[in-house]
Amino acid sequence: MPRSPNSSPHTRAVLRTLLHTHPASMHGYDLSKATDLKSGTLYPILKRLHEQGHLNAEWEASPHPGKPPRHIYTLTASGITLAREKPEQAAGAMKGALI
Repeated sequence: MPRSPNSSPHTRAVLRTLLHTHPASMHGYDLSKATDLKSGTLYPILKRLHEQGHLNAEWEASPHPGKPPRHIYTLTASGITLAREKPEQAAGAMKGALI
């Protein structure tokens, strides 16, 4: 059975952090530090939320010469709604969503 995005405490932490900083964007590294999530946990969550339309992900040039560009993430309108829902509400609202 597919899981709701909010069934995971890690996903909830990412959504809460992005909601707290909204409308400002965050880099993955900053999200990792703010949520204490390792990249192997964080980036799959960000990818799924983006694929489901809950996040905008845009490339930003690195301010450091020679470093690659990096993604910045912001919540979409549906992401804001999702982040504001209580976990039990979101589970019902997101039945059938893959995460």
